[in-house]
Amino acid sequence: MEDVEHRFSVGAPLIFIIIIAFQYLSMYVDIKKKKGSTSTADVQLRAEIKQLYKEANAFSQPSTFAQAAKLRRLAAAKEKELAKNQELRSKEISSSYDSNVKKLKMIKVFIYVALGLWFWRSPVAAVSEQLVQPFGRFLSWRSGGFSSGYVMIGIIPWLVVSTRVAKFACQTIFKY
Repeated sequence: MEDVEHRFSVGAPLIFIIIIAFQYLSMYVDIKKKKGSTSTADVQLRAEIKQLYKEANAFSQPSTFAQAAKLRRLAAAKEKELAKNQELRSKEISSSYDSNVKKLKMIKVFIYVALGLWFWRSPVAAVSEQLVQPFGRFLSWRSGGFSSGYVMIGIIPWLVVSTRVAKFACQTIFKY
């Protein structure tokens, strides 16, 4: 009985912390993937393109139209080169992050299954029956039901609720 009480008292916060950690890692990897890394060559190309367009705009006389057109063509060629470099880097970054995402998902599934097996027939938390009035039966699924005015929360509903709350919290933190 003491072991069940100990798991009951520590289980819910521990599970929530584990879930929020996985959610944080997932969002962190997604953000890093989207941002990518800018190389010094890309920064230099952008500066050159900007400078070429500035110079081309400075040639506003009809006699200097050919020079301006030449500078604009050169800037367009550099823009294509920049786009090609960014696409190649994007593919490299995407492939490396995709493997990390797959590993993270496999670990996440393993942990969720382990938690499910550990807490399958025992309650994770107890909540007042009035607080969860219409959803009491759903939340007590596979955990023993009701006990003296409290609803015993099962592992599956707790994982679902914790995942949703953790996802919302991480999105709020990252302004995703």
